[in-house]
Amino acid sequence: MNDTALSLPTRSAKPRTSGITMVVDGGVPLGTLRDIVASAGEYLDFVKFGWGTAVVSGELPAKIELLRANGIEFYFGGPLFEKHVLQGRFDDYRSLCHRWSCRFVEVSNGTIDLSNTEKAGYVRKLAKEFAVISEVGFKDADRSDMLSPRRWIEYVEEDLLAGARLVTLEARESGRSGICHADGQLRVGLVEEVVAELPRDLLLFEAPTTALQAHMVRRIGPNANLGNVPPNAVLALETLRLGLRADTLTEFEEPLDDEGAALAELRAAVRV
Repeated sequence: MNDTALSLPTRSAKPRTSGITMVVDGGVPLGTLRDIVASAGEYLDFVKFGWGTAVVSGELPAKIELLRANGIEFYFGGPLFEKHVLQGRFDDYRSLCHRWSCRFVEVSNGTIDLSNTEKAGYVRKLAKEFAVISEVGFKDADRSDMLSPRRWIEYVEEDLLAGARLVTLEARESGRSGICHADGQLRVGLVEEVVAELPRDLLLFEAPTTALQAHMVRRIGPNANLGNVPPNAVLALETLRLGLRADTLTEFEEPLDDEGAALAELRAAVRV
């Protein structure tokens, strides 16, 4: 929506393949989710039911119905997949996803002892029945720090070759692991190497904080794929994408023509 005379960046339209916004639902009440969808649904592409909340939430059926009615996709958090693998119940996980008519599933190895090649094997199996969103990076910040940029790139490529539609780059809900150090500082060099070598439309950067979101929008552009966005921050993120917030206000400005430059000079003179 652009109901102003302002020149704003072009945003992709739903259903989007770039400029994706994924919100993590860690157990928000149904009424809250209704309000979020009503106020910001046009900017929301995915809701991830974080961790294993899909197992304990009595409101899951109503939430899924709400999302489907508003053209918003959903999937279950990677830890639920990992718990099933840990207990040797992969087929039960696949059945669970079919029972909820999931179109998307997440495959990760952020916590359990599972090599990326083994994880890619699960991606390959599930890609026959679902659209797979895989994840690279560990929940433990020290383990992630030990993963070199070259390994990150190799793991993403392995997942894509196995059939992943989208690969998530880990940052957790805190922004303190994966592509970030334990103190919350972004691993800028890692992001630069990943962005330089991999197709951006196939990468989903977890960016739960304003600082991370702003960095990714400045670096990749308004249509960066961003995930783990807090439920109440969807509209705020959209202002970052459009250069309507201080963090990105001057990022997407076109040079003024002669008339615009003269007007700007006149306004500056009046202010003096």
